Amino acid sequence: MSNAVVRELKSLLGSDQVLVSPADRIAYSYDATYISNLPDVVVFPRDTEQVRAVLHVARHHQIPVYPRGSGTGLSGGSVPLGGIAIVMTRMNRILEIDRSSLLARVQAGVLTAHLKEAVRAHGLFYPPDPGSGRISTIGGNIAENASGPRGFHYGGTGRYVLGLQVVLADGTVLETGGRTAKNVTGYDLTSLFVGSEGTLGIVTEATLKLLPPPPPARGTLVASFPDVHSLGRAIGELAAHPARPMSLEMVDAHCLAVLGDERPPEIPQDAQGAVLCEVLDWPEALAGRLEKLADVCRREGAIATVATADPETQHRVWAMREALSPAIARIKPTKISEDATVPIGSIPDFLADLEGIRKRWEINLLVFGHAGDGNLHPNIICDERDEDEMRRVRQAIDDIFAAALKRKGTLSGEHGIGLLKRPYMRSALPPATLEAMRRLKQFFDPDNLLNPGKIFPDPSGHPAPQPAQDTRSASKSGPGSEHDPGQLKTREGRPA
Repeated sequence: MSNAVVRELKSLLGSDQVLVSPADRIAYSYDATYISNLPDVVVFPRDTEQVRAVLHVARHHQIPVYPRGSGTGLSGGSVPLGGIAIVMTRMNRILEIDRSSLLARVQAGVLTAHLKEAVRAHGLFYPPDPGSGRISTIGGNIAENASGPRGFHYGGTGRYVLGLQVVLADGTVLETGGRTAKNVTGYDLTSLFVGSEGTLGIVTEATLKLLPPPPPARGTLVASFPDVHSLGRAIGELAAHPARPMSLEMVDAHCLAVLGDERPPEIPQDAQGAVLCEVLDWPEALAGRLEKLADVCRREGAIATVATADPETQHRVWAMREALSPAIARIKPTKISEDATVPIGSIPDFLADLEGIRKRWEINLLVFGHAGDGNLHPNIICDERDEDEMRRVRQAIDDIFAAALKRKGTLSGEHGIGLLKRPYMRSALPPATLEAMRRLKQFFDPDNLLNPGKIFPDPSGHPAPQPAQDTRSASKSGPGSEHDPGQLKTREGRPA
């Protein structure tokens, strides 16, 4: 990128909002995956007009722009391929909380946790609870349609987006939706931008639906099972029961084995998997509801059930769930977290598929996830420096997605497609559907400047820009055998 372009950006935004040093660019080169790539420049707009200004410069000079929040994504969606990384974290104002209309209006860089705290002070509740909610941004949640454990009951981020302010590639500011719970005035453009990963426009503001707070009493059911088939059947029965919980999580035997001292005593040592149910209800109804769910699990073959309203016990159980990712990451240096999703009724067969893949390719595959909506997280722990192991990992990931699609599932429930799942899009979607998506991309972004190289399975008509020659060497991006998102390296500088 020329010095003239950098000077132009600094004149529009201010020198403190434009970073060009190698150290600064490295800080915005990666997300929560194992891949990274340097942007040419990093900019921090403070309002919608500054976003427009950046896009005008980008369009004039034909420079790609990569929108970014806190960088917590798990598919490479915010990893830049050179160009301008436009970081939205300084657009972090809560503009309005309207208690009477049950809505909030926020800038895209507001942290999810900050919004939750702010609406709670008004006696209201914002339901989406992504695992990275303490540091993820609302704009990032919208870009990926993020969810979380309570998505089983409340749904993902998109269910709570009433309207958006979006800057298109040509600088047009688009207003979609509105402030009402019902709105069928023309096409639903709001939903079009939810989950679009910044490829159609840059979300700068969002109007979000709020709810009254949930009932005050909280209980937890832990049910342990002798095999994945009984565990999977129980998940389906729990999901369909009138007493269904707010969240329905699962962990397999391989996850339990790595927990060590963090494994709660409520799960027997011989358990081959467990489900965790969170129940929110009124105090007088809580115990009965927990017992109904425990009965469901016992009928499906549970070897142990523990239903509790004790805060200390519940904290211990859910702390185990939160400890899983760090515990798994300690096994080997490279952690690959997927989120293939299948219909709930297919969970028993899909769990059996995953166990077969683990044995076939002799890899360390562990499964946990949001079982209530079929959104499982197969995690592969490996060492990217081991070429033979990575060959087997690539084959295993191919098989994981093939198995999910065979079970009428999807490539992603909440992580998005980004860079890592592009090669599988042709298998996941009919050609006409994929072509319709390409046409939408071309309509909103004819020069292919917004997050290019993401989502679509090949660069046909939309070549991914090449990164700066002095920072990268040609390599594959990751586990998919067809990946070719540009020239990427891992955070450690090794080929990804």
